[in-house]
Amino acid sequence: MRADRIFAYGAAAGLVVDLLLADPRRGHPVAAFGRGAAGAESRLWRDHRGWGALHTLVCAGGATGAAALAARAVRNRPAAAVALTAAATWSVVGGTSLGREARAIGGALAAGDVELARERLPHLCGRDPQSLDGQQIARAVVESVAENTSDAVVGALVWGALGGVPGLVGFRAVNTLDAMVGHKSPRYRRYGWASARLDDVAGWPGARLTAVLAVAAGGRPREAVRAWRADAGRHPSPNAGPVEASFAGALGVRLGGTLAYGGRVEHRPVLNGEAGRDVRVTDIERAVRLSRRVSVLALAVCAAGRLVMGRRVG
Repeated sequence: MRADRIFAYGAAAGLVVDLLLADPRRGHPVAAFGRGAAGAESRLWRDHRGWGALHTLVCAGGATGAAALAARAVRNRPAAAVALTAAATWSVVGGTSLGREARAIGGALAAGDVELARERLPHLCGRDPQSLDGQQIARAVVESVAENTSDAVVGALVWGALGGVPGLVGFRAVNTLDAMVGHKSPRYRRYGWASARLDDVAGWPGARLTAVLAVAAGGRPREAVRAWRADAGRHPSPNAGPVEASFAGALGVRLGGTLAYGGRVEHRPVLNGEAGRDVRVTDIERAVRLSRRVSVLALAVCAAGRLVMGRRVG
């Protein structure tokens, strides 16, 4: 069986397993990688970009290399190769867990239990929940659903289509490192620089595909394109900007504005500010459904792209 078909079958199977089972509750490979990366950081940390780059190379390079060895071991066994691709896809995508967490917070808000929503919000994003009211929590959830659709699903599928199992694993490793050390805190401003920049590069194609698919699947294509073109470049993140802006336009809401991370307040530009309205609790479900449609379309696009590449190479 050709490599392009192995990816198509394996990625589809992995997404089906994610839909049915969500993330593994115990022994999650990403959690194991995180513990290993934390251990490496405890030995390598210096307030220096070079040491941070070494940390990124050791962790992301080691995970990608191990995935490459595993893929090489099954390259002449199609069934095993499909199974490995499915397992890797299931391990690195998180669309179902993303939707479940978002809906749980939405349910708490709908019931008027803002304290429970605040308690659950850290499962979804790193914002300070105590500073947020119900409407701000709903906005944070919609923004997190948008950004994580790219980070937790589409980006991984893009790199899986380009690089097979090593691409899937490598992308997830880079994204996880960015979440761990890539933020602008005093400890990680220099040490996390390499992880943050590598994540920007790795996330670029997936973010643009996510934005395109949100335009196609959101039911408001003109509004989504207008918000993307007008506001994406104003966002501090080169990849979150297109994704959140296109979701904002597709949903007809305003995203962005003032937020707090670990005691640090950021004043971000408002996305889709002229045409959108404030986020409502009911928009959480709409965002989750849009995320699911985008994920399914991303699988189709990436599988088709891999098949086309395989035919040209063949």
